[in-house]
Amino acid sequence: MSFPIFAPSRRRVLSFAAGALVLVLSPALAGDKAPAGKVPVEELMAPNALPDIVEGDANAPVTIVEYASMTCSHCAAFHKEVYPALKKNYVDTGKAKFILREFPLDPLAAAAFMLARELGDKRDAVVDLLFAQQKNWAFIDNPLDGLANVLKQTGLGQDKIDAVLKDKALYEKINAVRTRASEKFGVNSTPTFFVNGDKYTGEISIDDLGKIIAAHMPAK
Repeated sequence: MSFPIFAPSRRRVLSFAAGALVLVLSPALAGDKAPAGKVPVEELMAPNALPDIVEGDANAPVTIVEYASMTCSHCAAFHKEVYPALKKNYVDTGKAKFILREFPLDPLAAAAFMLARELGDKRDAVVDLLFAQQKNWAFIDNPLDGLANVLKQTGLGQDKIDAVLKDKALYEKINAVRTRASEKFGVNSTPTFFVNGDKYTGEISIDDLGKIIAAHMPAK
């Protein structure tokens, strides 16, 4: 399986993953759920290189933006253990809307995001699938082949997968989303969350999110 844009070798992928692990563990180990900063919501929600895919009511009073990497184990844990309760209790009830943005920490994560974008408004469902099966593609000897095998469940055939991975314009847009987050909002690890502009880094529990969302709800 060719990947002319970045052609990640197993050694390169593992090297990136090791660096990412340091980035992700540092904030998580701190255990501090106080905001790590704040950005204006208007700037956070300004048009990006790729359109946002919004889960929930676009007019919800609380906006949650997550910057994630597909090869980040902490991001996978969030989507498996926390996001279902967040969706049920806050997104589906109209209290919050959720937006995931691409922040790939390595070429393999960028490839996964490119392929997920190919599914259009089903991107988030594909992201959830890839996080759920992360061990079956992200940490194996032939990760691109593993990625292709998982994505064939969505109907993406090998020819389409190869074509998407050659899409330089899409790759540059994915990278532009990451660069903007880094330069404008100080994102340097995953997962990083913004709740109505307040920044939180590292792992976060549904209890913590519930308290944060409650603090941003309009007074009755």
